[in-house]
Amino acid sequence: MNYKYFPHTEEDLQAMLKTSGVKSLDDLYADVPESIRFAKDYELPEALSEIELRQLFDSMAELNAPFTCFAGAGIYDHYSPSVVQNLVERSEFLTSYTPYQAEISQGTLHYIFEYQSMMAELTGMDISNASMYDGATATAEAVMMAFASAKKATKVLVSATVDPKTLRVVETYAHFHGIEIVKVAAKDGVTDRDELRAKLAEGGVAGVVVQAPNYYGIIEDFTGIAEAAHEQKALFIINSIAADLAILKTPAEWGADIAVGDGQSLGIPMNFGGPGVGYMCCTEKLIRKMPGRIVGMTQDNRGQRAFVLTLQAREQHIRRQKATSNICSNQSLMALYVTIYLSIMGKKGLREAAEQSYAAAHYLCDELVGTGLCKLTYKQPFFNEFCVTFNDLTADEILEECAQWNYVAGVKVDDHTLMFAVTEQRTEEEIDDLVNIIKEMKKEDDDEQ
Repeated sequence: MNYKYFPHTEEDLQAMLKTSGVKSLDDLYADVPESIRFAKDYELPEALSEIELRQLFDSMAELNAPFTCFAGAGIYDHYSPSVVQNLVERSEFLTSYTPYQAEISQGTLHYIFEYQSMMAELTGMDISNASMYDGATATAEAVMMAFASAKKATKVLVSATVDPKTLRVVETYAHFHGIEIVKVAAKDGVTDRDELRAKLAEGGVAGVVVQAPNYYGIIEDFTGIAEAAHEQKALFIINSIAADLAILKTPAEWGADIAVGDGQSLGIPMNFGGPGVGYMCCTEKLIRKMPGRIVGMTQDNRGQRAFVLTLQAREQHIRRQKATSNICSNQSLMALYVTIYLSIMGKKGLREAAEQSYAAAHYLCDELVGTGLCKLTYKQPFFNEFCVTFNDLTADEILEECAQWNYVAGVKVDDHTLMFAVTEQRTEEEIDDLVNIIKEMKKEDDDEQ
């Protein structure tokens, strides 16, 4: 039987079977024992018309319960203009493979070039690569860069305020390259500066890794850290939430040598945790040490503007231990998404979204602390994410109760501490509802007692 959307006719199938030297499709599975073959009929519904199929999926979709998200810890619920999704699917851009053949890949190369330009401007750095898998692997690759740039140093200092998920990836990379990862303790939610200086003074340090805002949402003051690292010939690496750089000091302003992080906050949907897109930017003197790809702009033989992969050859990524990196691809589709998002939002739109996120987070914090049920865990400046510690209620109780009302109430830090994230998507009504749910929990506890 022929099906409308199957490309092969019965004649096609017979011709392929004849060429293959078999009589039927079943003969292709002759080596599979009968005992493990599925011999029953598939439990599939009868074929549906298009309108019936749409009605079926609509009825299934109605069973979903959309949740309002106050969770962050690396993935954030930012708004993305509807035009981004439409443009990202255009054939001029959309591709699944790296554009080695520049003459037929100008669309892809062009948007990567624009992505690099925007990320370099956002971070204040000289150079950006064509993107990486995610923020965690980008940070690990930055650690590898620091190690490769050092002559004899084998240690990299990582602040305890860096996202634990990122730290685990860094430790995995380091384990197989002979790099010693040394954690610098946190004090009051921020990097312990005295311990950092003491560990730098011990020598043998190739790099220092910090995060801005840090894992707890705190805006740390990195004044003097770059100078202290450079005195010991170590590179200074800052992992930042990309969207927050619309307002916060850039890595370049802090004196960073390498800026890394995840670009998911630049409009990419949460999608249950991925995909994101790792960005990596650095100073010009480190460009030869940078992994991944770099797209440059030039002219063709007719004097027209053209884009090409530059400085790095494909082969350098497959030289095993001698390679700068063994990352052979990048999150190009997500880089395209970020590029279109940034071009549509512009500097003003990006700043407005960041300001609204900041204001909404501080409003939620004030409302929560004002209930008397909790306190701000760290009395430090924060951006759009913060931790509160509850007096009696546990984090698990709050998460479970709020889930009953279709709210994701933050991320558990410890038994009584929750970390809340607020973006420009959250309304005053949603914030008030969340606070009221938690207040009612306390009332119910008191009544039971």
